[in-house]
Amino acid sequence: MFHIQDIQKKSDGISFEETLELTAELMERNADILAVSPIKVVGQVSFEAGFFLLNYQMTYDITLASSRSMEPVLLSESFPVQEIFVADEQALKAQDIVEEDLVLVVEEDVIVLAESVADNILLQIPLKVLTPEEEAGQDLPSGHHWTMMTEEEYTTVAQEKKEANSPFAQLQGLFEEE
Repeated sequence: MFHIQDIQKKSDGISFEETLELTAELMERNADILAVSPIKVVGQVSFEAGFFLLNYQMTYDITLASSRSMEPVLLSESFPVQEIFVADEQALKAQDIVEEDLVLVVEEDVIVLAESVADNILLQIPLKVLTPEEEAGQDLPSGHHWTMMTEEEYTTVAQEKKEANSPFAQLQGLFEEE
């Protein structure tokens, strides 16, 4: 947690290197998360031209359920985050950029690093999660009277059905020579 007065006092900004344990909070906010390792966060928060700049690199491992088989999948993630904050009184002056979500408003005169990290982890969760075996293989799950198919396969099957159900399909081969 960084107090905005402390950030404004330091002309070079405040550097930090922390390890955060946010497993319980993340699992509560998203049921797809099975586990999260401690999150290593290295960065800096500074004040420049009326804006508070929060820049950091975060590295962590997250375990999610496979989209296909519900098997646990471990993903190692590392990515940079840049966020811009504005204080409450300055928010009125910069209302247009606040409304466009280009900057965040500082609440209660503090920037909470853990909130930023948790929000950005949740934003980075992929929609499609596959085990290495599922990624490598082309075998999709199937069952009694059902089969999972890719979008390309579905498009091909739909086109074939459309052509077969065409009123002109019965005229195929009518004028072919024998």
